[in-house]
Amino acid sequence: MTTSRPVLYLFGSAAPPVFDVAEVIAEAQERGFDVCLGLTPTAARWLEPQQAELERLTGHPVRSSYKLPGEPDVWPKADVIAFAPATFNTLNAWALGITHDFVVGVVAEGIGKGIPMVAMPCVNAAYVQHRQFDRSVTELRDMGVRVLYGDGGFVPNQPGQGRPGEYPWHLLLDAVEEIGGTR
Repeated sequence: MTTSRPVLYLFGSAAPPVFDVAEVIAEAQERGFDVCLGLTPTAARWLEPQQAELERLTGHPVRSSYKLPGEPDVWPKADVIAFAPATFNTLNAWALGITHDFVVGVVAEGIGKGIPMVAMPCVNAAYVQHRQFDRSVTELRDMGVRVLYGDGGFVPNQPGQGRPGEYPWHLLLDAVEEIGGTR
């Protein structure tokens, strides 16, 4: 399961920009990455009709749950991990070490393994008023995760005014290149 290209684990949670993940995978591949796609359970349910195509595109199974003990790992080891869109729930769970979702477990462990990581939230302006959100962003940054939020990253919309087509995926992929070594 070795690859000559750097391996990018691209993780997403259930926010509308996740529907554009096929285009993001294709762009990451054009930038030189071997991409493995992981999703939160809800995002996996949203993308279930596209799962076979996403697996064909990446050449790897799409994962949203933990493997059973003793089962072999089906992905190559990650060189870099990108988590976007990262919802309010996902970012807080990650920062607090609550690993009930496979993808959150991988990134929580990835901090200890020293895997370069970048995250970009997708939250509305009401959610960011909750004090835990800023605490979580700060905590992840303090643990070495590059969080693209605010200037130079994702800027929240007002509730009900989301613009998923304007989600700045290019900023995520630029950061992946910077920390993942294809430049």
